Amino acid sequence: MNLDKTDTPPGHPDPDANRADEQPADRGGAPSREHPQHPGPDSPDAGSFIRRVLWRRLARSNSWWTFLVLMVLVTAFSIMRPEQFPTTFNLRNVATDAAVLLIVGVGMTFVIIMAGIDLSVGSVLVFAGVAAAKTMTAVAGPDAGWGAILLGVLAGLAAGAAWGAFNGFLIAKAKVPALIVTLGSLGMALGLAQVLTEGQDVRGVPTRFTDTIGNGRFLGIPWLVVIALVVTALGALALATTRFGRRTYAVGSNAEAARRAGIAVDRHMIKVYALSGTLAGLAGVLSLARFTTTTIGGHANDSLGAIAAVVLGGTSLFGGVGTVVGTLIGVFIPAILQNGFVILGVQPFWQSVAVGAVLIAAVYADQLRRRGLQRR
Repeated sequence: MNLDKTDTPPGHPDPDANRADEQPADRGGAPSREHPQHPGPDSPDAGSFIRRVLWRRLARSNSWWTFLVLMVLVTAFSIMRPEQFPTTFNLRNVATDAAVLLIVGVGMTFVIIMAGIDLSVGSVLVFAGVAAAKTMTAVAGPDAGWGAILLGVLAGLAAGAAWGAFNGFLIAKAKVPALIVTLGSLGMALGLAQVLTEGQDVRGVPTRFTDTIGNGRFLGIPWLVVIALVVTALGALALATTRFGRRTYAVGSNAEAARRAGIAVDRHMIKVYALSGTLAGLAGVLSLARFTTTTIGGHANDSLGAIAAVVLGGTSLFGGVGTVVGTLIGVFIPAILQNGFVILGVQPFWQSVAVGAVLIAAVYADQLRRRGLQRR
């Protein structure tokens, strides 16, 4: 029996019956579910499509939600105290208060993206401030010029870098857990700072240093804020555009895969911890300039504050995810809370409660995001 196109055997579908439905979209057929048709740039739906894509990306960004929380806090305090909170003087104070912690947070961002942790930055900050102050006062005293001041700044940066490299070496080469190493360094750095000063804050810091860097302004902006913003910009560029930043993400995502790809993981870990220590040293020098003394007992919570700011900014404690811009946003949440509570007359202890609650919520949101990605 001859079979043509119209005579098909019973029970066998016509091979051309659904040919129109299987045509690709560019040939006039209906687009398949596996390959949805995206609107062209001249299509009236192109704008709405782009908006939907952007909204989905923003909705998945922890930094975006942190920014919304920050805006809600600023709006709330501005409404409750319109004559005190949203003023240039007050906002300048908030930025100055956040500057030192922001510099520490930039270094902590690299460490946490690499799936590490550094609990020692607060004590390293104190030790670096002591090293800088001792150098300045030993060279020339309160009337020291910029030469002696520069030597003191270099001493503080070197002290911070040394502690960071020490941490990185023990973590990378001796394979001691980062939590244990940095917890030990926390006590060692603070203890040695107290030994060097016999438990007393170092005074007699050069007035030229404190008047210019600590209290001076550039175009109306405090020098502390300017320096912090420059460090943040350089950190953001390094993390997003350089080989060092890409390797940091790679090690944090999967250290073994990074090692097989040819990255010297141990060496990179030492560099990242040295960077964190160096920035903690810079923060110690700036704190010295602002308060004109070493403030040995005033930085006990800086390590936890920096970690909280980084996590609030969207950096994952599990590594491989995070941005310096997110840390910039996260730093201002505790600063705004502290300033707002002072203006409202609320006990400052509630700041720790509020920051802790927001921190737990941020980590929980990060875990939900990771679970969602694993299900795909």
